[in-house]
Amino acid sequence: MAKAIRVHAHGGPEALQWDDVDPGRPGKGEVLLRHTAIGLNFIDVYYRTGLYAAPAGTPVTPGGEAAGVVVEVGEGVDWLAAGDRVAYAMATGAYAEERVLPADKLVRIPAGVSDEQAAAMMLKGMTAEYLLRRTFKVGAGHMVLFHAAAGGVGLIAGQWARHLGATVIGTVGSPAKAALAKANGYDHVINYADTDFVAEVATLTAGAKCDVVYDSVGKDTFAGSLDCLRRLGMLVLFGQSSGPVQPFNPAILAQKGSLFLTRPTLFAYTATRAELEASAAALFDVVERGVVKVSVNQRYALKDAGRAHADLEGRRTTGATVLLP
Repeated sequence: MAKAIRVHAHGGPEALQWDDVDPGRPGKGEVLLRHTAIGLNFIDVYYRTGLYAAPAGTPVTPGGEAAGVVVEVGEGVDWLAAGDRVAYAMATGAYAEERVLPADKLVRIPAGVSDEQAAAMMLKGMTAEYLLRRTFKVGAGHMVLFHAAAGGVGLIAGQWARHLGATVIGTVGSPAKAALAKANGYDHVINYADTDFVAEVATLTAGAKCDVVYDSVGKDTFAGSLDCLRRLGMLVLFGQSSGPVQPFNPAILAQKGSLFLTRPTLFAYTATRAELEASAAALFDVVERGVVKVSVNQRYALKDAGRAHADLEGRRTTGATVLLP
């Protein structure tokens, strides 16, 4: 038997229960994995509260990214062996000491990346990869606004976008988070707690505004994000930590300069094995070369996942957080 966090009924952090589970044996095309580190993400909260429906209903084991060691491989898995270090994202069920999952969800961890780094960056780092390199191809001369700059995706994106040649503006909610964002690639940081970010973006850009705005906050920032875009700019809405955006008339996009709006997901951008491998390889490359530094700022025991969720929702975390089995 192994231990896992499970949600039997949707609710607050107290809904995360520490249960005995049988991880089972790997079948055809599967592996048994022993986790060494598990990433914490806001989407885990959505599954806990029921905002997102779990793929297998309840009880659900949250968590979508982790790193670990292969314990056993099933029939037909000839490219992995016991002892291999691997990581994955987008496979609900990571809050467990051990689990069985399809081998094609896994990527090998290179020698220059630690297990904690891999667990902390797979979902966030591959999200930054597709946002900056594929949803809107960021390059030299672009003006970029990134909300939640001190969050897990934001800290990676700030470094990566700066490396790509963009001028990067970030928004945060406190002076401490502003300092953290500045240390991670942002040219300008706006504390929305005491500054109107729309007015400040206009000032920083001399009225030219931004080519692209990356918004994972949703309801609280959506209208302002549109007002930060120049003609033909793109709003990339990739999350909703403050709640879903309210219905609106798409004609507003025309009125504000023929703007583009997209609601992408990592699932869609890594739908094929080739896309998954390419995204992970690009991420590992910038981390191993030191272009992007991934710092684990908080660590919790897996059994204390409820406290980790409370801190995440209370905005008491910065950057990456891992749960340790």
